Amino acid sequence: MISPSKEPQFIAGSSLTFDNTEIAFRSKSNAELNRAYWLFKIISSNFLTKIGPPVTNFALNIGLPIAGLIKKTIFEHFCGGETIAGCEKTIQQLASQHVGTILDYSVEGEESEQAFDHVLAETIRTIERAQKDGNIPFSVFKVTGLGRFDLLAKVDAGETLTETELAEFDRIKNRVEKICERAYQADIAVLIDAEHSWVQDTIDDLARDMMRKYNTKRAIVHNTYQLYRHDILAALKADVYLAQTDNFYVGAKLVRGAYMEIERERAEKMGYPSPIQPNKEAADNDYNEAIHFCLDNLDKIGFMAGTHNEASSYLLAKELDRRGIARNDQRIYFAQLLGMSDNLSFNLSAAGYNVAKYMPYGPVKAVMPYLFRRAQENTSVAGQTGRELSLIMKEKKRRKN
Repeated sequence: MISPSKEPQFIAGSSLTFDNTEIAFRSKSNAELNRAYWLFKIISSNFLTKIGPPVTNFALNIGLPIAGLIKKTIFEHFCGGETIAGCEKTIQQLASQHVGTILDYSVEGEESEQAFDHVLAETIRTIERAQKDGNIPFSVFKVTGLGRFDLLAKVDAGETLTETELAEFDRIKNRVEKICERAYQADIAVLIDAEHSWVQDTIDDLARDMMRKYNTKRAIVHNTYQLYRHDILAALKADVYLAQTDNFYVGAKLVRGAYMEIERERAEKMGYPSPIQPNKEAADNDYNEAIHFCLDNLDKIGFMAGTHNEASSYLLAKELDRRGIARNDQRIYFAQLLGMSDNLSFNLSAAGYNVAKYMPYGPVKAVMPYLFRRAQENTSVAGQTGRELSLIMKEKKRRKN
């Protein structure tokens, strides 16, 4: 629960709008609002988004003093801090508006056993921090943060592993188990992020094993379902039917997906059918059907709608009212990324729904791959950057009047 004192602020059936910028940007100073305006203006340029990563990485690698500039701009907008302690101010700012935090240690691209053990320890620290604070309802991790991507791909492809690789894979499974066991002990829900399709079956198997073991009383372990893939709605349904048969709860984070261009390029290059939906309408339809399916099976599911899509957010909000489900039912959450779609997060929370923000953190240089991906996703999602800019401009105008 986000806050012991939280009560639904509107009566069931009351109006919900995502256009109220006063609520959306209430926590931002004029300077922070101006920073957000210029950031999204820059992100809207495809050219700058494409050349930015190599230029920035080059500058950081040769020691040019740009880390401070990055930290004061894109990092401070999209990240909570460099450490858990450094996130405290932002955690409290969100909590003041009844929005929870999901601490996300967003260091990517490491390949050593030492790095994997560090991610394990840091993820457990996020669970222990959450255990002390109702404003942090979830923890999260990526399996590729706990083991080599290439090894997971080899397992996924059904290739024979050497004895050394078998031992290495056992270490990955043990790290996943330690996180899920600690989450179970702390009674903190944990999200397992989705990844590329050619490692996802292995991740799904691990997640399913953890759900069987730890979701005996409620949904603690949550797997992620990327509904821009045409086979994932069926996979979600199969997992729920399995849970009904084997008597456990499914934890589900519903997202559209994050690797569309990479997936299509790889499928074309390697000559297999693309796992991605044929068009956006098909992805939207499956996402919305997944919402209905989860609500239809709420006795066996705890789920999070991780989406920046206004139509899907509105659909879920209205369905809760229509079905007579409490807006703050702890089995159902909305989630958005820190620094994005504040019009969704804060207006939903103001209306009494459960909302949490993904809060990436980590050393500035180490989280740059995450930040670049966020920028590139904004340019590839039709209308996202334009919508962010229009809302910021509307609020700037309101404050002048």
